Amino acid sequence: MESSRARRGRRARPSRHRPLLYAALAVVAVGGVTAGGTAYVKARAHPGTAAVSSSAVPSVSVSAGAGEEASVTEPVVDRDVVLSKAMTAVRVPSGARVSAAVLAVDSGESAVHGDTAFDTASIVKVDILAALLLQAQDADRWLTAAEQAYATKMIENSDNASATALWHSIGRADGLDAANTRLGLTATSGGDGELWGLTQTTAADQLVLLQQVFGADSRLSAASRTYVQGLMKSVEADQRWGVSAVAEGNSWALKNGWLARSTTGLWDVNSIGRVTVDGTGYLVAVLSKGTESQARGIALVEAAAKAAVSVFADA
Repeated sequence: MESSRARRGRRARPSRHRPLLYAALAVVAVGGVTAGGTAYVKARAHPGTAAVSSSAVPSVSVSAGAGEEASVTEPVVDRDVVLSKAMTAVRVPSGARVSAAVLAVDSGESAVHGDTAFDTASIVKVDILAALLLQAQDADRWLTAAEQAYATKMIENSDNASATALWHSIGRADGLDAANTRLGLTATSGGDGELWGLTQTTAADQLVLLQQVFGADSRLSAASRTYVQGLMKSVEADQRWGVSAVAEGNSWALKNGWLARSTTGLWDVNSIGRVTVDGTGYLVAVLSKGTESQARGIALVEAAAKAAVSVFADA
């Protein structure tokens, strides 16, 4: 369970309609893999990123010539609208809020419901590790044995002391924010002082982070991505809830966050990760706040994850 402190002031958030895929242009040279699975690949990043994705499928019109079949126009699908409709079936407890974002890996199509900012709680640990790996790439070095030990406990066991140690290693909020600028997160800001769990983010931004961890077009090297993915596939048994509820068997990699706020007694419960459903991969981020218990928060997050994937699975 995670500690809680007073909520920090929030920064203004940009509009929710922004690109969700970022193609980081990089020349990659593979370095190697350690016995513990930690690898470092030196990436030479180039300035500029390209926005690639759209939540809607464009209409396609095919005109017919003499003796040919009539033209066919495929309807435009607004995935955001479909997701918002699916979310109406999710029972949200009175006073609670939930936001979800999903991306179909093969097509690159995405959908987002809600642009509210939420406390990250422990899902920020993935972001902390991504920042650490970026800094290691910049320095052309491997993670140290101590950093690897902290990273393993931070992701697999959600150990807070390990997160605090690496929070200091990356330069706390300033280091996180600098890394996120490079990763393409535009609506995430690091928590004040030691309060990494009160980092503010949106579901759409967490989808961007997941693309950096699981996608080939990333500021993170191939070996760095493999390392993070491996840890997210190995979270301890009592933390295998959230987006994994929609996955086939063990075809998931995730990080959850949960935090009881001392000011209200209400819970923040979040889950991010990659799942496979009917043979198709999805990146899913669900954020929630205001439930009366962790159990209710988990139920809400899992219902929202199922609604998010249904946008594509039922299409």
